[in-house]
Amino acid sequence: MKSLTYIKLSFMMFLEFFIWGGWFVTMGTFLGNNLSATGGDTAMAYSTQSWGAIIAPFIIGLIADRFFNAERILGVLHLIGAFLMYQMSQATEFNVFYPYVLGYMIAYMPTLALVNSVSFNQLSDPSKQFPLIRVWGTVGWIVAGLLISFAFKWDSMEGISEGLLANTFLMTAIASGILGVFSFMLPKTPPSVAKGEKVSLSEILGLEALGLLKDRNFLVFFLSSVLICIPLAFYYQNLSPFLTESGVENSTAWASAGQISEVLFMLLLPFFFKKFGFKKTILVGMLAWAVRYLLFSYGNTGELFFMIITGIVLHGICYDFFFVSGQIYTDSKAGEKVKSAAQGLITLATYGVGMLIGFYVAGKVTDANVIAEGGHIWKSIWTFPAIFAAVVLVIFALLFKNEKIEYKE
Repeated sequence: MKSLTYIKLSFMMFLEFFIWGGWFVTMGTFLGNNLSATGGDTAMAYSTQSWGAIIAPFIIGLIADRFFNAERILGVLHLIGAFLMYQMSQATEFNVFYPYVLGYMIAYMPTLALVNSVSFNQLSDPSKQFPLIRVWGTVGWIVAGLLISFAFKWDSMEGISEGLLANTFLMTAIASGILGVFSFMLPKTPPSVAKGEKVSLSEILGLEALGLLKDRNFLVFFLSSVLICIPLAFYYQNLSPFLTESGVENSTAWASAGQISEVLFMLLLPFFFKKFGFKKTILVGMLAWAVRYLLFSYGNTGELFFMIITGIVLHGICYDFFFVSGQIYTDSKAGEKVKSAAQGLITLATYGVGMLIGFYVAGKVTDANVIAEGGHIWKSIWTFPAIFAAVVLVIFALLFKNEKIEYKE
């Protein structure tokens, strides 16, 4: 891979996740303080990620894979996103905001697959080269959080009260516009499906992999993956409101510690996976979910603030040990013919169906714990996903029979 190509792909990946991290983390706080949104409203806004994940396969399978170069579609979608993100920054009511965020996520979620397609098309040894490119995405997410907290101070108590979080959407709109234009300068990535070749709906949605569900172990893993997304939704939807309502300054920067730990635990995953096997790795990931929410429940901004930070840092174990291990497991079980379909099915089930249910439940639980002064009973809110994750852990431990899965680097 040429150095110029590496720089282009790395910059693309940096902006891709800078854009996501630049508004998604603080949206809950913005909605509650700027638009007087309820927990249910916030859940609707976050669930647009799920609708985007459900619709994304159609955009990729019906358009990107058949008719146009991936880098061109990437550019068009980000230019559309820049316009929609600007409109979100101008919204003063949730009913005005919601259609724009829905449209934005329908445009954005397919780009996650497109940046991968553009990257893989240029790599001679993806297993070694892709991580060096993908890590810049995590750096982009972290940098967005640091800018919001330390450079612009939009998430400070004063900044929030003055409505400065609306600027996060402006920042993201600018970044999206830059990536939109830059995408047309990326290496050419032609359609992967030959003209005239028919692609069925089942192939697009990954339904060809449904046969894997006949395997009891895979069925248990599949259902556990959907269920564990319910606690995951609580984290995405409520972390920023929880931190700001608790009076934590630089809350977005603190939240980015989760992405830093994600990089570190990704490096530890191969060792852990090889030494302890798939089942124990998954169980540790599930246990981390339960522990994290208990830490949120009993921590505070005083002497026990370390508990809240520990809960955030556990994100690396929560995400890597469960979801990345799950991708490896799915890849090993699927076989060559349905590998892509199997990964697509898991993505649709987790980020689509699982998160959609999760955001709905999180909204209901959050609204049920509003107090008269306008705050929330956070201990009760965080206790729910802690118990839920623990129940999923027990179900998986009892029903999943241990089997040897090789970690392929």
